[in-house]
Amino acid sequence: MTPEQSPPSPPLPQPQRVAIAELLRGIAPVADELGTRFEAAGHELALVGGPVRDALLRRPGKDVDLTTDAPPERVLEIIKGWADNVWTIGIEFGTVGLRKGDHQLEITTYRSESYDPRSRKPQVQYGTSLKEDLRRRDFAVNAMAARLPGHEFVDPFGGLTDLRDRVLRTPGRPEDSFGDDPLRMLRAARFASQLGFSVAPDAVAAMTDMAGRIEIVSAERIREELSKLVCGQYPRQGLALLVDTGLAAHVLPELPKLRLEIDEHHRHKDVYEHSLIVLEQAIAQEEDGPDLVLRLAALLHDIGKPKTRRFEDGGRVSFHHHEVVGAKMTRKRLGELRYPKDVIAEVSRLVELHLRFHGYGTGEWTDAAVRRYVRDAGPLLSRLHKLTRADCTTRNRRKAERLRRTYDDLEVRIERLAEEEELAAIRPELDGNEIQEILGIKPGPLVGKAYKFLLDVRLDRGLIGKEAAAEELRRWAREQGLIEGDA
Repeated sequence: MTPEQSPPSPPLPQPQRVAIAELLRGIAPVADELGTRFEAAGHELALVGGPVRDALLRRPGKDVDLTTDAPPERVLEIIKGWADNVWTIGIEFGTVGLRKGDHQLEITTYRSESYDPRSRKPQVQYGTSLKEDLRRRDFAVNAMAARLPGHEFVDPFGGLTDLRDRVLRTPGRPEDSFGDDPLRMLRAARFASQLGFSVAPDAVAAMTDMAGRIEIVSAERIREELSKLVCGQYPRQGLALLVDTGLAAHVLPELPKLRLEIDEHHRHKDVYEHSLIVLEQAIAQEEDGPDLVLRLAALLHDIGKPKTRRFEDGGRVSFHHHEVVGAKMTRKRLGELRYPKDVIAEVSRLVELHLRFHGYGTGEWTDAAVRRYVRDAGPLLSRLHKLTRADCTTRNRRKAERLRRTYDDLEVRIERLAEEEELAAIRPELDGNEIQEILGIKPGPLVGKAYKFLLDVRLDRGLIGKEAAAEELRRWAREQGLIEGDA
């Protein structure tokens, strides 16, 4: 039975009525007052989409999304003199934003949108029916509305039933929905991650058949959905859907490539499964909500392994320097997805450093090595701690406990050294001006070389005092032939 043929939804049960009432109470009297203005002007207005869904799920939400049959120019006329502030940055897509008191609202004209196969931009056409506007939405759980000011609940495509069944289903044929906007395939995986819902089999089949269509969507829109997916409550569920349907091959191809072949002669960990576990273990250490940089680093930390895999004698498998290769691949992929430069730099640096701890052995590092570890991590040290701990996925309890104790020991040493020195901002004991004065030189590359030498002294020997640092500098300069005698 198609959504058009499905019987009307039963009356809204009492718990859901309460949830909708609470949602509307939160923005009343603003919503009803605005609804009354639209009604008086001969137009419809309804609360729609995510806010309604989240209210029914009892999930806190900040968005107030409204829809109307009034075109944007008419919306501006209706709210003129009533709204405290108005912005029209999305007006070409039919959206007008406004602020009234403490509330920010977006009003979008009923619409339908689709992609031309040769264009990355959606084509927007306005509609006149709330039902048809709901029909063009991505999933039935997002195709529910509450009319204003009467609060009539509108659910023509069974979204409430889908909420109960925890399933994502398109209002119409999934092929039509995904054809109109291929990004909806990625949104299916994102909502699976955020809500923990399954995706209807016909939608999964359509995603698999149409995966290549995602390439028509801009990198920026893909990035936004991918970030929301990775930062969801159930990211494994969303990522697995991307891989299983073939979408990942187009938006994050490094992920499915982690599914390396494992035969009886070359046994090693399933790198794909290992990466998902590392992601989950990194998430378990988060303290202040989702950390996009940490999660991306956990997911991508081993993407250099397929390129560096070598079969050794005795059936062993090696991945030499996969962290260096992986860091380069991470920079390339995140760059293509148009991530901000700071995110690219931080994620790729964590990927590059994620194996550094394994040189620690059972504590053989000198204090100088510990200082270098802290210096190289810089402001990423806390995240590196979490990533390194998450990277232990061995089922051997004794090995896992040994690694945990060893890293505990490293953190204790870092804390001890931090109390003795300013580890977080390690610098030479002489600055550039002092270097120039001692050596009698002018600003230039030579000052940088001297500065680097003194930084190595600081890392190797800790704080030795300015006089001793000056003497080391003079000794170095004499060895370099820069000065003579006892200058």
